[in-house]
Amino acid sequence: MFQKLEGIVLRSIDYGESNKILTIFSREKGKVGAVARGAKKPNSRLASVSQPFTYGYFLCSIGSGLGTVQQGENIDSFRTIKEDLFLTAYSAYIVELLEKGTEEKVVNPFLFELLYQTLKHISEGYDPKIIKNIFEIKMLSVLGFRPILTECAVCGNPDGPFAFSVKEGGIICPNCYHKDPYHLKVQQATIRLLKLFYYIDITRIGSINVKELTKKELNQCITAYYEEYSGIYLKSKKFLLQMEELG
Repeated sequence: MFQKLEGIVLRSIDYGESNKILTIFSREKGKVGAVARGAKKPNSRLASVSQPFTYGYFLCSIGSGLGTVQQGENIDSFRTIKEDLFLTAYSAYIVELLEKGTEEKVVNPFLFELLYQTLKHISEGYDPKIIKNIFEIKMLSVLGFRPILTECAVCGNPDGPFAFSVKEGGIICPNCYHKDPYHLKVQQATIRLLKLFYYIDITRIGSINVKELTKKELNQCITAYYEEYSGIYLKSKKFLLQMEELG
């Protein structure tokens, strides 16, 4: 039985002489795997929709194992991303994080829309470092983590100045700094952005100008949290770090 899926290609790997196996994150079925037969052939009608980051409609057979892509219709290839090595590095990290952080065939329309809007913002020229951070923070709830960012994670004090504590799972006030000797003393602007990124709808993100020090602190907090709690190892992260060093 074939079903039309609105999806984004997370990964595309060669399979045999002429086929590809696609990992697609769809609005209707969540993450699915499907064989695109003949997609490696340049004249194949599936060639253009079998590239990573491609957003389109896919007519697929969905069963207990790998499905089959019968037809594909390209909505947005995100060519801007594919033609820029830096943007490719950020986008590859984002799609791998989603792929590693989700189970097969678990429907999540919110996450689909988040992925689409994230790639759209990157392709439209928004700061990829900031868009990556927004995606990472919003992905935490999908992974089952909810950092406390509105009040002290230890005593509930709503007044700062706050530091970020990986150990306590969120922000902590001066009265509780001693609870975590390794807390991260960051700017209050960094704390405010962590909270903003966690709660705001990404479609409402306008032009964001963030100082380099704040970007560094945001990345420090998010990376430390992921390393402590997620257990996710991403191959694309090494490539991304190399690109950031070049940038």
